[in-house]
Amino acid sequence: MHIHLDPIGGIAGDMFIAALLHAFPEHVDAVIEAATTLTPLTATLTPHTGQSLAGARFTVEAPSHHHHHAHWADIRAAIAAAPLPAPVRATARAIFTHLAEAESRIHGIPADGIAFHEVGAADSIADIIGAAMLIHLLGPASWSTSPIPAGSGRVQTAHGILPLPAPATALLLEGLPVHDDGIEGERVTPTGAAILRHLRPATMRAPGTIARQGFGFGTRTLPGLPNCLRALILETASAAADATHRELLVVTFEVDDQSPEDLAAGLAQLRATPGIHDALQLSAVGKKSRLTTQIQVLAAPGQTETVIAACFTHTTTIGLRTQMVQARALPRRIEEVYVDGTPIRVKITDRPGGPTRKAEADDLAHAPSHAARTLLRRRAESPADV
Repeated sequence: MHIHLDPIGGIAGDMFIAALLHAFPEHVDAVIEAATTLTPLTATLTPHTGQSLAGARFTVEAPSHHHHHAHWADIRAAIAAAPLPAPVRATARAIFTHLAEAESRIHGIPADGIAFHEVGAADSIADIIGAAMLIHLLGPASWSTSPIPAGSGRVQTAHGILPLPAPATALLLEGLPVHDDGIEGERVTPTGAAILRHLRPATMRAPGTIARQGFGFGTRTLPGLPNCLRALILETASAAADATHRELLVVTFEVDDQSPEDLAAGLAQLRATPGIHDALQLSAVGKKSRLTTQIQVLAAPGQTETVIAACFTHTTTIGLRTQMVQARALPRRIEEVYVDGTPIRVKITDRPGGPTRKAEADDLAHAPSHAARTLLRRRAESPADV
């Protein structure tokens, strides 16, 4: 399954939940129950129509006396003790970790010293727990997003008047496409940005068959535009029950006059180019028996001109070859687990003989030795140890 998010009006935690529950109404009760686990509030999903589009709105109501500020350490402890499935706790903790780290970088204080205000309110905690439950209930899925309206102007916060998008929100949106549709105001909340950061959505929608869609509305009224997030649910084509089938663009060329250091930097920029999945580097022998480096770039279909321009920009090649190939890959997903408080991403691959788990090497690099990395890897890859 592939889920494409189309932030027509923007994205916030409540809009994310409403859009997916509008598409998957069978999960309403479970999400509402989860969302109200940590906070004394009432959550509801109600039908809503805006600009002739019918959808849903997710709202929470907290007691007027409820404290609307929370420290990250307190939220983390509450999540750890919550009677929720372990994957839901892990996802909620990961989303809040993104928020804490962003606020820490913006305000220059340790993450554990962060006192959340806007995102520490009871409704935002409920939104994050509800979103985590939805992600769990939907199971293995890939995600993508359309360009996000960044918004503009100023907003009054607990930290004073800040520009839009708010600095922490902009930090969380790094690497994702944004645009200006001319409508001022906050279009992406920190909670919505943190959810996107956790999902790591692609910028290209996967090919597939549209199965359903949902519209989740926010509370603002926008001039001439429905303030909603659309979730487009696609069933991706399968070549077999145990494998997924997709088309890839392959761009191949050789380089024999670029220093290894500069080529490494160029390939890093290629890999960061939207639409490019990876760039492979191989040794070869070219004209006049010269040692050369062959580069194979794997990219999304329909991005030929963008990929070619990037190859000419970041390397010294003056010619290349392109072809479309059929690729087959096993379904996989990323799950974030915590080992002694340290977040580690684990790739889970659905193989014919059963799922396998592999910890991301980058998340183990901080360990002081090979033995420590090996132990950390084993614990991260063993569900019973996290």
